[in-house]
Amino acid sequence: MNDVSTSDKISFRLLTELTEKPTITQRALADRLGIALGLVNAYIKKLYKKGYIKIKALPKNRIKYILTPNGFAAKTRLTYNYIHHSIGYFKEMRQKIENTYLLMVASGIENVLLWGDGEIAELCYISSRGLPLKIVGVIGVRRIENGFFGHHIYSTECLKDITYDAVLVTAVMDNTVEIISQTGINPDRIYHL
Repeated sequence: MNDVSTSDKISFRLLTELTEKPTITQRALADRLGIALGLVNAYIKKLYKKGYIKIKALPKNRIKYILTPNGFAAKTRLTYNYIHHSIGYFKEMRQKIENTYLLMVASGIENVLLWGDGEIAELCYISSRGLPLKIVGVIGVRRIENGFFGHHIYSTECLKDITYDAVLVTAVMDNTVEIISQTGINPDRIYHL
């Protein structure tokens, strides 16, 4: 199973949380997972019916969730699927980065500004080693001195102070394209993964 379903992701995260904090409330689980309380309740019932967890009543109307051997086996399977999916994703992203860098090198680009400071930007930084490309900075949400592998994380207001040949967009949020278009950067100097 190369793709991890939303249901499997939620089940995996619930089993992980219940392993670490067996007396956690469903409201706290909903907050930690960023999902609705009713959805947590439905998944808890589903995990219970499958025999993955036992529910033990404690004093003061508290509940303790206990993973069963089947629950540990399910968590192991879900962990494997998640890791397998993540490795596949990172291999695919690494290939996209390498292809983009080959295109940049062929175009004579030397100084690259990364747009985004997340995990993909980290892969871009690591992948640039040994190539005739230099990462000259990173555009992030807020400016941080030496916050990214010793490089500054600049805000968009600092663009005029940075010397770069091209921008590599490593973070795509809903408004990324709009923000970049407002900067006045020549579209020919912008590369996307």
